[in-house]
Amino acid sequence: MADLSLRPFRRQYLDRISGIESRIAGQPRRAFLEKRFAAAEGAPDDFLDCVALEGETPVGYAFARVQRGEFGEADAVAILDAIGIDPAARGKGAGKAVLAELERRMKERGIGTVRTLVDWRSAAMVRFFSSTGFLLAPVQVLERDCAPLREEVREVGSAGADARSPIPPGGDYYERLSRDRVPVRSMKEDDLAAAVRIDRKLTGRDRSAYYTAKLREMLKESGIRVSLAAEDDGFVVGFVMARVDFGEFGKVEKAAVLDTIGVHPGFAGTGIGHALLSQLFLNLATLQVETVLTQVSPENLGLQRFLYSCGFHPSQRLVLGKAIG
Repeated sequence: MADLSLRPFRRQYLDRISGIESRIAGQPRRAFLEKRFAAAEGAPDDFLDCVALEGETPVGYAFARVQRGEFGEADAVAILDAIGIDPAARGKGAGKAVLAELERRMKERGIGTVRTLVDWRSAAMVRFFSSTGFLLAPVQVLERDCAPLREEVREVGSAGADARSPIPPGGDYYERLSRDRVPVRSMKEDDLAAAVRIDRKLTGRDRSAYYTAKLREMLKESGIRVSLAAEDDGFVVGFVMARVDFGEFGKVEKAAVLDTIGVHPGFAGTGIGHALLSQLFLNLATLQVETVLTQVSPENLGLQRFLYSCGFHPSQRLVLGKAIG
């Protein structure tokens, strides 16, 4: 421990840390590291990182993304999505050192909570986080693949929602899903006010800053954030935002994180949410994304029921959290 020094992540460490990643994951993840470094350079306030060195040689690292409103959170939360120690340097306290340094930097920024995802079958990781003060967080992780959304398609007639009639089961009705009768398009900068207005009706909070940041991220990181808007008679009545994962939490497959979805309360039950997710899954599959992850609080039963109806199921990953200071 005394021989370790702690520094911010620098480009000169890429090769060494990529080698550590390869030994831990069993395959190289340099693309993840390069994308993370580029994203942190472009938006330093949205990331935290720390590298442990023996002399000038990196032997451990930790990376976190700062979330400010995702999944309906009211406060900023640091998401620890990558941590690793060179197998040859384990047992020297490097893991706890980089985590402690990350927490110190969180305090400087006024961030009071850190969370991470861990596969419940990874006993070593669960033990490590438990030993550093992490506890189970009151959050459930759901996931699904990016296969087309299967649903019992019901067309809305002139008499309104009660006039819906189901299409008989059997056959592939993917082309007749709700996204084909609800106009869904990519979000634009002009949609910001509508998204804030819908979110305010759903949450009772003004989260303009959050949506401004998400829209800026969408415009700057083209191909990374997938955001859609649904219209009725030319007005935005729903939206969904997802981020294509860099490879966080040790994943080697392409994955996406669904962090925001909203439908105007006046259009609840009309298929807007299904239309948005149907188009989202299609877009993600085109990007060769394999999995979609999201988080939901246990008390949000309405959102849980909706996501289950869209093919989501409980993930094998646990959300662990820790209050800082």
